[in-house]
Amino acid sequence: MRLLLDTHALLWWWTDDPHLSPKAREAIADRASTVLVSAASPWELATKHRIGKLGEAGEAVARFDELVSADGFEYLPISYYHCLKAGGYALAHRDPFDRMLAAQSELEGLVLVTCDPVFGLFGVNVLW
Repeated sequence: MRLLLDTHALLWWWTDDPHLSPKAREAIADRASTVLVSAASPWELATKHRIGKLGEAGEAVARFDELVSADGFEYLPISYYHCLKAGGYALAHRDPFDRMLAAQSELEGLVLVTCDPVFGLFGVNVLW
């Protein structure tokens, strides 16, 4: 399975947070899964940490590449196709990080690992 981690799922994976569902944890841990991390995730973590919304994300921000590499995850860069799709969604949802993850999931045919119900409105394939 090819998975794209929502930023909260990535952070919960790294912190072994019980909010991460058993189904999501199992899929991420499955060696047969390809786990992708969007370029939007470090941007989101750094932004939310800076403004005080994710005070606990300091270590994840400082060690982002090391943590991604240690888990064997792959980076998913943001292309202009992703940007056009994210900006073109008719859905009145203002979070640019969610819009980007939805676009990447849809265009790349990935299963988005998230507990956020908004992604159902985007029509992407979600695992939780």
